[in-house]
Amino acid sequence: MSAPTLVQQLAQMMAEARGTGVPAPVRASVRQRVLDTLGICVAASTLPTSAAVQRFAAAQGGEPEAHAVGVARALPAALAALVNGTLAHSLDYDDTHLPSVLHPSATVVPACLAAAQRSGATGGETVAAIAAGLEACVRLGMAGYDEQARNSVYFDRGQHATSICGTIAAAGAVASLLGLDADGIAHAMSISVSMAGGVIEANRTGGTVKRVHCGWGAHAAVSAALLAAHGITGPPTVLEGRFGFFRAFLDGEYNAAAITDGLGERWCVPDINFKPYPANHFTHAGIDAAIALRRRGVDPDDITALVLGVSAPVLHTIGEPIEIKRRPETGYQAQFSGPFTVAAALLGGQGLGLGLDDFTDEMAREPRRRALAATVDVVADTACTEVFPRQFAAVLTATTASGDTVAERVMVNRGGPQRPLSDDELSVKFADNVKGLLDEQAAADLRRAVASLDEDGAAGACVRALASVGGTT
Repeated sequence: MSAPTLVQQLAQMMAEARGTGVPAPVRASVRQRVLDTLGICVAASTLPTSAAVQRFAAAQGGEPEAHAVGVARALPAALAALVNGTLAHSLDYDDTHLPSVLHPSATVVPACLAAAQRSGATGGETVAAIAAGLEACVRLGMAGYDEQARNSVYFDRGQHATSICGTIAAAGAVASLLGLDADGIAHAMSISVSMAGGVIEANRTGGTVKRVHCGWGAHAAVSAALLAAHGITGPPTVLEGRFGFFRAFLDGEYNAAAITDGLGERWCVPDINFKPYPANHFTHAGIDAAIALRRRGVDPDDITALVLGVSAPVLHTIGEPIEIKRRPETGYQAQFSGPFTVAAALLGGQGLGLGLDDFTDEMAREPRRRALAATVDVVADTACTEVFPRQFAAVLTATTASGDTVAERVMVNRGGPQRPLSDDELSVKFADNVKGLLDEQAAADLRRAVASLDEDGAAGACVRALASVGGTT
């Protein structure tokens, strides 16, 4: 008997998770991620791109199987996953795994919630499926991580690893929720490989399509699992084969051990970072450093110069071209600006330090923030570069009018396993996300439903109540 292939091993892990459950810390982490993802979906429901996807999904017709945020009537499960996956990734506020730099929940959670509603799965079954999907996503991402170069090969090749790996992982998780056995789960994942995609050129030259990547990945995941349920099959060597995924996407260079080592025994899920701030993750340590300077009593009006030291690979994203980074025109541009995020953290702040209200188009052009951002230089720092990308570190040095210098160094990201966000802190983030969109009672009810999801909750209730948010369709 031949050894099981990579996709078969992932499928077996998923089947076992459904049968025996997952460890308590993993279940707790999943509950946190469901609440975090739904809060982000609510916050993103006001975006024009969200309205566009909601209208697209509502116009397709089909059986009413699952609910989507901001869509009044139920949709086919794949379309509900499309909407919620798009919203989950639209604010750059979704969780991040390091060093793969994947955002696992934005595809896996929406796909699983939609499938659970379609199949009538219990909360416990849903939590186990999400856990297995997140685990598979991280491991597929790490299989394409180059330890020597300290970089994702996917990203070097222009591929959006989040949506690509997320599609394959979510397809297996959905198949589990549909009741398929390990063989059927493997077929669903194999089918989805032919659907997985995402090109990140929009990060460079514009366009809003990246917001749809996780939604389309979730849509493809549900579709692939349903095709498998109807009898379509995929190749068992879809990942490692001569014409398989790793050859097509990574030119055959991959780390199989990242998928198989400790699979089903050592769980990566609790190590996925939550984002405390609604901005590009590379800016977070600088935000923390700025908040620390404030707490030390540094007066922003007394600052004459700021130097933000970051890892060298980060400069292109949050520090260049410096003239544009100092003067963002939109809230979205501000999310990717080291100078603006430092200025905002020194001058204002919402939620856990910075919130959504700090990244409106109006706030991006606010004169006081612009004036302070104009004093910021962004430079490469050796120590920060050494820990990248397992941490996105920063050192922030302020020079005052008297000529004094004050520095704060942040080497570990808040929201990761070494500096985790508590349930209370995640609740603050959730409250900031749903402010003005859910009333206090509805928000409290949703928190309680998610908190008890794996004990007695029905997965559908978590999304059904959000169908009227925004009221666009």
